[in-house]
Amino acid sequence: MTESNISFSHEDEDLSKGERTRLAIMQAAVELFTKQGYHGTSMRQIAEQAGIALGGIYNHFESKEDIFRQVSLAYHPIHVVIPALEADQGDTVEEFVHQAGDRMYTSLSAGEDFLNLMFIEMVEFKGRHLPMIFKEMFTRALDFSQRMQQKRGALRAEIPLQIMLVTFIGLMFTFFFFYRIFGSTADLGAPREVLHKVMDIYLHGILKNEPQE
Repeated sequence: MTESNISFSHEDEDLSKGERTRLAIMQAAVELFTKQGYHGTSMRQIAEQAGIALGGIYNHFESKEDIFRQVSLAYHPIHVVIPALEADQGDTVEEFVHQAGDRMYTSLSAGEDFLNLMFIEMVEFKGRHLPMIFKEMFTRALDFSQRMQQKRGALRAEIPLQIMLVTFIGLMFTFFFFYRIFGSTADLGAPREVLHKVMDIYLHGILKNEPQE
Protein backbone atom coordinates (compact mmCIF):
# COMPACT_ATOMS: atom_id res chain seq x y z
CA MET A 1 0.00 0.00 0.00
CA THR A 2 1.08 3.57 -0.65
CA GLU A 3 0.73 6.42 1.79
CA SER A 4 -2.40 8.43 1.15
CA ASN A 5 -2.43 12.14 0.43
CA ILE A 6 -6.22 12.26 0.62
CA SER A 7 -7.62 15.29 2.36
CA PHE A 8 -11.18 16.28 3.13
CA SER A 9 -12.25 19.86 2.69
CA HIS A 10 -14.99 21.00 5.04
CA GLU A 11 -15.83 24.39 6.52
CA ASP A 12 -15.28 24.00 10.28
CA GLU A 13 -17.89 26.60 11.12
CA ASP A 14 -20.54 24.50 9.36
CA LEU A 15 -19.80 21.37 11.40
CA SER A 16 -20.60 20.40 14.95
CA LYS A 17 -17.91 19.09 17.27
CA GLY A 18 -19.24 15.57 16.76
CA GLU A 19 -19.14 15.93 12.98
CA ARG A 20 -15.55 17.21 13.09
CA THR A 21 -14.55 14.26 15.28
CA ARG A 22 -16.24 11.83 12.90
CA LEU A 23 -14.39 13.34 9.93
CA ALA A 24 -11.09 13.21 11.84
CA ILE A 25 -11.65 9.50 12.47
CA MET A 26 -12.43 8.85 8.81
CA GLN A 27 -9.41 10.87 7.68
CA ALA A 28 -7.15 8.93 10.04
CA ALA A 29 -8.66 5.63 8.93
CA VAL A 30 -8.16 6.38 5.22
CA GLU A 31 -4.53 7.35 5.76
CA LEU A 32 -3.82 4.20 7.77
CA PHE A 33 -5.83 1.86 5.56
CA THR A 34 -4.08 3.03 2.40
CA LYS A 35 -0.67 2.83 4.07
CA GLN A 36 -1.02 -0.41 6.06
CA GLY A 37 -4.10 -2.17 4.71
CA TYR A 38 -7.28 -2.88 6.61
CA HIS A 39 -6.09 -5.85 8.65
CA GLY A 40 -2.79 -4.12 9.40
CA THR A 41 -4.57 -1.19 11.03
CA SER A 42 -5.93 -1.28 14.57
CA MET A 43 -8.66 0.80 16.18
CA ARG A 44 -6.07 2.12 18.63
CA GLN A 45 -3.93 3.38 15.76
CA ILE A 46 -6.93 5.11 14.21
CA ALA A 47 -7.76 6.77 17.54
CA GLU A 48 -4.17 7.95 18.02
CA GLN A 49 -4.01 9.28 14.45
CA ALA A 50 -7.31 11.12 14.95
CA GLY A 51 -6.16 12.53 18.28
CA ILE A 52 -8.97 11.06 20.37
CA ALA A 53 -9.32 8.42 23.06
CA LEU A 54 -9.92 4.88 21.86
CA GLY A 55 -13.35 4.75 23.47
CA GLY A 56 -14.37 7.91 21.64
CA ILE A 57 -14.41 6.08 18.31
CA TYR A 58 -17.34 3.96 19.44
CA ASN A 59 -19.48 7.06 19.88
CA HIS A 60 -19.40 7.39 16.10
CA PHE A 61 -18.75 3.93 14.65
CA GLU A 62 -19.73 0.42 15.74
CA SER A 63 -16.51 -1.28 14.63
CA LYS A 64 -13.46 -0.99 12.41
CA GLU A 65 -15.41 -2.55 9.55
CA ASP A 66 -18.14 0.04 10.06
CA ILE A 67 -15.48 2.74 9.63
CA PHE A 68 -14.23 1.14 6.44
CA ARG A 69 -17.76 0.71 5.11
CA GLN A 70 -18.62 4.37 5.76
CA VAL A 71 -15.31 5.58 4.31
CA SER A 72 -15.88 3.48 1.19
CA LEU A 73 -19.41 4.77 0.75
CA ALA A 74 -18.47 8.41 1.30
CA TYR A 75 -15.15 8.58 -0.55
CA HIS A 76 -15.27 5.75 -3.08
CA PRO A 77 -13.93 6.58 -6.59
CA ILE A 78 -17.44 6.16 -7.98
CA HIS A 79 -18.23 9.55 -6.45
CA VAL A 80 -15.81 11.25 -8.82
CA VAL A 81 -16.95 9.07 -11.70
CA ILE A 82 -20.67 9.88 -11.51
CA PRO A 83 -20.26 13.67 -11.96
CA ALA A 84 -18.07 12.94 -14.99
CA LEU A 85 -20.83 10.80 -16.47
CA GLU A 86 -23.55 13.31 -15.60
CA ALA A 87 -21.96 16.08 -17.69
CA ASP A 88 -23.68 16.36 -21.08
CA GLN A 89 -21.17 15.68 -23.83
CA GLY A 90 -21.33 15.44 -27.60
CA ASP A 91 -24.14 15.30 -30.14
CA THR A 92 -23.56 11.76 -31.40
CA VAL A 93 -23.21 8.48 -29.51
CA GLU A 94 -19.54 8.25 -30.51
CA GLU A 95 -18.75 11.78 -29.31
CA PHE A 96 -20.72 11.18 -26.12
CA VAL A 97 -18.87 7.95 -25.26
CA HIS A 98 -15.40 9.26 -26.13
CA GLN A 99 -15.87 12.45 -24.12
CA ALA A 100 -17.37 10.52 -21.19
CA GLY A 101 -14.34 8.23 -21.25
CA ASP A 102 -12.02 11.23 -21.19
CA ARG A 103 -13.86 12.83 -18.28
CA MET A 104 -13.97 9.61 -16.33
CA TYR A 105 -10.26 8.96 -16.85
CA THR A 106 -9.44 12.51 -15.73
CA SER A 107 -11.61 12.11 -12.64
CA LEU A 108 -10.05 8.78 -11.70
CA SER A 109 -6.55 10.16 -12.21
CA ALA A 110 -7.27 13.15 -9.98
CA GLY A 111 -8.51 10.90 -7.18
CA GLU A 112 -6.07 8.07 -7.69
CA ASP A 113 -5.35 7.62 -3.98
CA PHE A 114 -8.96 6.63 -3.48
CA LEU A 115 -8.35 3.63 -5.69
CA ASN A 116 -6.31 2.08 -2.88
CA LEU A 117 -9.63 1.64 -1.07
CA MET A 118 -10.88 -0.41 -3.97
CA PHE A 119 -7.85 -2.67 -3.82
CA ILE A 120 -8.45 -3.16 -0.09
CA GLU A 121 -12.11 -3.90 -0.77
CA MET A 122 -11.31 -6.51 -3.41
CA VAL A 123 -8.33 -8.15 -1.67
CA GLU A 124 -9.26 -8.00 2.01
CA PHE A 125 -13.07 -8.04 1.81
CA LYS A 126 -13.57 -9.96 -1.44
CA GLY A 127 -15.86 -7.18 -2.66
CA ARG A 128 -18.33 -7.59 0.20
CA HIS A 129 -19.25 -3.89 0.35
CA LEU A 130 -19.43 -3.24 -3.38
CA PRO A 131 -23.15 -4.11 -3.76
CA MET A 132 -23.96 -1.41 -1.19
CA ILE A 133 -21.90 1.16 -3.12
CA PHE A 134 -23.33 0.09 -6.47
CA LYS A 135 -26.90 0.32 -5.17
CA GLU A 136 -26.27 3.85 -3.91
CA MET A 137 -24.93 5.09 -7.23
CA PHE A 138 -26.72 2.99 -9.88
CA THR A 139 -29.80 5.20 -10.24
CA ARG A 140 -27.72 8.30 -10.91
CA ALA A 141 -25.37 6.45 -13.24
CA LEU A 142 -28.25 4.98 -15.25
CA ASP A 143 -28.98 8.48 -16.52
CA PHE A 144 -25.74 8.18 -18.52
CA SER A 145 -27.04 5.34 -20.68
CA GLN A 146 -30.44 7.02 -21.01
CA ARG A 147 -28.82 10.19 -22.34
CA MET A 148 -26.61 8.12 -24.65
CA GLN A 149 -29.79 6.65 -26.13
CA GLN A 150 -30.95 10.17 -27.02
CA LYS A 151 -27.83 11.02 -29.03
CA ARG A 152 -27.58 10.66 -32.80
CA GLY A 153 -26.61 7.12 -33.72
CA ALA A 154 -28.31 3.74 -33.84
CA LEU A 155 -27.92 1.66 -30.68
CA ARG A 156 -28.69 -2.04 -30.65
CA ALA A 157 -32.23 -2.30 -29.31
CA GLU A 158 -31.71 -5.78 -27.85
CA ILE A 159 -29.08 -4.57 -25.34
CA PRO A 160 -30.66 -3.20 -22.13
CA LEU A 161 -29.53 0.23 -20.97
CA GLN A 162 -28.36 -1.27 -17.67
CA ILE A 163 -25.97 -3.57 -19.56
CA MET A 164 -24.61 -0.65 -21.59
CA LEU A 165 -23.93 1.23 -18.36
CA VAL A 166 -22.33 -1.65 -16.46
CA THR A 167 -20.17 -2.55 -19.46
CA PHE A 168 -18.95 1.02 -19.89
CA ILE A 169 -18.08 1.57 -16.21
CA GLY A 170 -16.51 -1.88 -15.90
CA LEU A 171 -14.42 -1.34 -19.02
CA MET A 172 -13.21 2.05 -17.78
CA PHE A 173 -12.19 0.76 -14.35
CA THR A 174 -10.48 -2.26 -15.90
CA PHE A 175 -8.57 -0.07 -18.33
CA PHE A 176 -7.55 2.36 -15.60
CA PHE A 177 -6.27 -0.34 -13.27
CA PHE A 178 -4.53 -2.29 -16.02
CA TYR A 179 -2.83 0.76 -17.49
CA ARG A 180 -1.67 1.96 -14.08
CA ILE A 181 -0.16 -1.44 -13.27
CA PHE A 182 1.08 -2.70 -16.64
CA GLY A 183 0.99 0.24 -19.05
CA SER A 184 4.69 1.06 -18.83
CA THR A 185 5.78 -2.54 -19.44
CA ALA A 186 3.13 -3.53 -22.00
CA ASP A 187 4.23 -0.80 -24.46
CA LEU A 188 0.62 0.21 -25.05
CA GLY A 189 1.26 3.83 -25.98
CA ALA A 190 0.07 7.11 -24.49
CA PRO A 191 -2.87 6.58 -22.14
CA ARG A 192 -5.28 8.92 -23.95
CA GLU A 193 -4.59 7.27 -27.29
CA VAL A 194 -5.12 3.83 -25.79
CA LEU A 195 -8.25 5.01 -24.01
CA HIS A 196 -9.88 6.07 -27.27
CA LYS A 197 -9.04 2.72 -28.85
CA VAL A 198 -10.75 1.09 -25.88
CA MET A 199 -13.78 3.34 -26.43
CA ASP A 200 -13.83 2.31 -30.10
CA ILE A 201 -13.91 -1.33 -29.01
CA TYR A 202 -16.79 -0.53 -26.66
CA LEU A 203 -18.68 1.09 -29.52
CA HIS A 204 -17.85 -1.23 -32.41
CA GLY A 205 -16.38 -4.45 -31.01
CA ILE A 206 -13.31 -6.18 -32.42
CA LEU A 207 -14.84 -7.88 -35.47
CA LYS A 208 -14.37 -6.31 -38.87
CA ASN A 209 -17.63 -5.48 -40.61
CA GLU A 210 -17.87 -7.55 -43.74
CA PRO A 211 -20.73 -7.82 -46.25
CA GLN A 212 -23.07 -10.74 -45.61
CA GLU A 213 -23.14 -13.36 -48.38
